[in-house]
Amino acid sequence: MLLIGAVLALLGVSARLVHLQVVAPDAYVERGVAQRLRTVELPALRGSIFDRNGRELALAVRQHSVWADPLLIADPAEAATRLAAVLDVDERELRRRLSGEGSRFVYLARQVDDDAAAAVSALELDGVALLDEPHRFRPAGDLALSVLGDVDIDNRGLSGLERQYDDRLSGETGKLLVEKGTDGRTIVEGEQRLEPATRGDDLVLTIDRSLQYHAEQALSAQVAATGADGGTAVVMQPRTGEILAMASVGSSSGGRAPRPTGDNVALTSVFEPGSTNKVITIAGVLEEGVADPHDRLAVADSLQVGPKRFSDSEPHPTEVMSVTEVLARSSNVGTITLAQRLGGDTLDGYLRRFGFGRTTGLGFPGESAGLVPDFDDWASTSIGSIAIGQGVAVNAVQMLGALNTVATGGLHVAPRLVRSFVDASGTERPAEAAPGERVVSEETATAMKQMLTEAVVDGTGGKAQVEGYPVAGKTGTARKPSTEIRGYEQGAYMGVFAGFVPVDDPELSIIVVLDEPHPYYGGVVAAPVFADIAGYALRQMRVPPPLDTPPPVPAADAAIRD
Repeated sequence: MLLIGAVLALLGVSARLVHLQVVAPDAYVERGVAQRLRTVELPALRGSIFDRNGRELALAVRQHSVWADPLLIADPAEAATRLAAVLDVDERELRRRLSGEGSRFVYLARQVDDDAAAAVSALELDGVALLDEPHRFRPAGDLALSVLGDVDIDNRGLSGLERQYDDRLSGETGKLLVEKGTDGRTIVEGEQRLEPATRGDDLVLTIDRSLQYHAEQALSAQVAATGADGGTAVVMQPRTGEILAMASVGSSSGGRAPRPTGDNVALTSVFEPGSTNKVITIAGVLEEGVADPHDRLAVADSLQVGPKRFSDSEPHPTEVMSVTEVLARSSNVGTITLAQRLGGDTLDGYLRRFGFGRTTGLGFPGESAGLVPDFDDWASTSIGSIAIGQGVAVNAVQMLGALNTVATGGLHVAPRLVRSFVDASGTERPAEAAPGERVVSEETATAMKQMLTEAVVDGTGGKAQVEGYPVAGKTGTARKPSTEIRGYEQGAYMGVFAGFVPVDDPELSIIVVLDEPHPYYGGVVAAPVFADIAGYALRQMRVPPPLDTPPPVPAADAAIRD
């Protein structure tokens, strides 16, 4: 019986050998090869982001990451101890990763510096290797951070333009198939297949890096000087809609100076525009023929509208003012009187034509469309509050767009942040630009330019004057709505100035918004920042001053309380 059993066993082994070597050798060869093959993902190099002059704002640099194949780690505890000595990773965590079952790839440390990478290589641990990965680097630090946004450790866009254009910036990952022996080393003569990664597209922005830096510095200085909770400033080219600078600054804390924030307040946050909204009200009045700039009206210092009484910022006897004076002196009562003649339905239409209540078209992540109540929902007091910029909310770019429309002769030009895309082959393709939309006539825009010039020379915007250049603009001081109760926060205001320069052929339109500054009048705190940024930009752009520009007129304190 034993002999028979041995014979049967021998026949079974022989049959198995015949099956392996003759009947199905290819299948087992393939299985053996498959166990030795490993696919390594090759991350694509993320596209760079440049300013309008080709200067780098964000780029990808190669850094080493440390990874391991747990199946090739003979002693996870010993390997973890040795690796913990050179990596900034907890030893117990390393041991857990190195002991993983069923996985052939685990990260031990991501994007380490060159010294750490060299130390890992020197350990010569079987099953532990280095992998090159792209790391996002901003040469100018946090400059324009609120516009650029950020990426995670896997180079996926988290915010800002990095998120908005993630698909174009990311590129296509590649694959490398290699054959490795039992010791984890690559078999030189083994099978290898390469699918190269494709680099992502570059973005060329409309932003000017030098002007962005100056805007951030000027804004930060004023936030610190006024104790504001933060601020934003936007600089645009009126004819093209190209945004040259977009700064968002937080408050100072712990003795530290205000710094640029990662939140793009200019697009994601809204505020009541206050008196800057009078630009739209008066433009509608002119366009509809309700009045012209020289028409005169009696203006008291207060006016009852439904159950609410509206007042001018300073008490005064009843005066006869021209429409130009109403705007230049920022009279609430005069503006409301003209708005009543215009009519609420018509005023609502102009707010929307000037771009309120809808997003700007930039497509920026988290952008707010603002708030414009439906005309059917207006209360009896709405004609008074909305005419002077209360009860509506806008972001800074929307408000600048209203002034920009006047600067362009009545055309609404959509803002732009991206000039072009450059693919991996170096081919540059311009970003599509939206056509301009007619909002008011050239005649109305020309009249508004002159009236807004008066608002700077003889009105509330005196501190916005730039030596050698005529400036047009409008101040605004708006109360902050409460986030807890119906109504406004006690003593909390936004200080605003928006304008353009030079008046006759505008090269720049700029808005400055300060959150709870002290003092809070826009003509006092925001207008000087406008003048600072505008003066720098005009010099940088080499815009010659008009020959017939009169010298700046000193602004009296009484004239800038708005």
